[in-house]
Order: sequence, then C-alpha cells, then structure tokens
Amino acid sequence: MNLDLNSTLLALQAMSAWESVAALLGVAYVILAAKESLWAWVFGFFSTFIYTIIFWEGALLSSSFLNFYYMLMAVYGYYSWKNVSEEKMLEIQIYSLSRHLKLIGIGIVMSLLLGYLSTTYTDAKLAYMDAFVMVFSIITTWLLTQKVLENWLYWIVIDSVAVVLYFNTGYLATVVLFAIYIVLAIYAYATWKKEFKGKSA
Repeated sequence: MNLDLNSTLLALQAMSAWESVAALLGVAYVILAAKESLWAWVFGFFSTFIYTIIFWEGALLSSSFLNFYYMLMAVYGYYSWKNVSEEKMLEIQIYSLSRHLKLIGIGIVMSLLLGYLSTTYTDAKLAYMDAFVMVFSIITTWLLTQKVLENWLYWIVIDSVAVVLYFNTGYLATVVLFAIYIVLAIYAYATWKKEFKGKSA
C-alpha cells in the first residue's frame, strides 16, 4: 500500500459516516482537553463508543477493547477533573523521572505479554504493535485523568505508532486523524507546560 495524497483523499471520501463522526469528535476531544475543558470527556466518550464498534468489526481486538476502556475513563476523567473541590478543578502536576521509568517498564512488559497472547490465541492483526498502543494508551489515559503534564509526551509516541498500525491495516482516514492527534498533542503539551510554569512561578 502506497501512501500518497490521492489514496488518502479516496480513503477520506470512502470513510463511513460513523467513522467520520468519531474522527471529528476525537479531534474536538483533544482540543478541549488541551484547554482543560470538562466537555473534552463528553466528546471523548461518544468518539470512543463509535470506535469500539468499528475496530471490533475490523478485527483489531486490542484497539476495540482499548476504546471501551476510554469510554469508562471518559466518565471517570470528567468527575476527576471536576470534583477536586467546590471552587476549582484539578490542577496540572508532574511526575518524577523514576516514576515514569517504572510506568514505561510495566508498559513494555505488559505489551510483550499481551502481544504474545494475541498472536498465540487470536487472529489479531499486528498483535504486538496493537498491544503497545493499547497498553500505553491505558496508562496515558490514566495520566490524563490526573492531569499529569507528561501525558502529552506519551501521546506523541503512542499516536506515532498508531499511525503505522492503522496504515498497515488499511485505515487511511484514521491515519490522518492520528497524524492530527500528534500535532494536537504537541500543542497541548506546550499549553499545559506554559500554564504549569505560570502557576509554579
């Protein structure tokens, strides 16, 4: 499969109505999350509900389960950001390098294990790559619900791997979406970092 402008445009034109809606909701979710809006979780819930069905039908089992997890975390994230106190929402925080190294180590081990199980017992496509995206997205979504600044750095890596995954499985429209996610994650990191430094000064 060659990635060129013509094939990408054709993929976008052929994209189902539901996939289009999910993609637009997904973009809105990231933009709103960058702005620390509670509405991010509402848009995220409906986007991931649609993707749960789409990926299940496409035999990307880990991605389907991942989006179901996103749905649950959208509800948790909404209340996590909102209910810190009566007066203000949860504030941005940072984790130590050692804490991140532990998370990354756990993520790698779990990705290898899940990839092996998926390859051995299911017909999942690109199982190890799919597992990596799933495991680290689970970890990173939790970091986002806790407003950990570095979550956006994780998303840059995850979304880059997802671009390769969905390109190789034929989801060209979703490739475009995740390329947009990478740009938005960079923007969100810069926005949160500026705010964090402002409050820490």
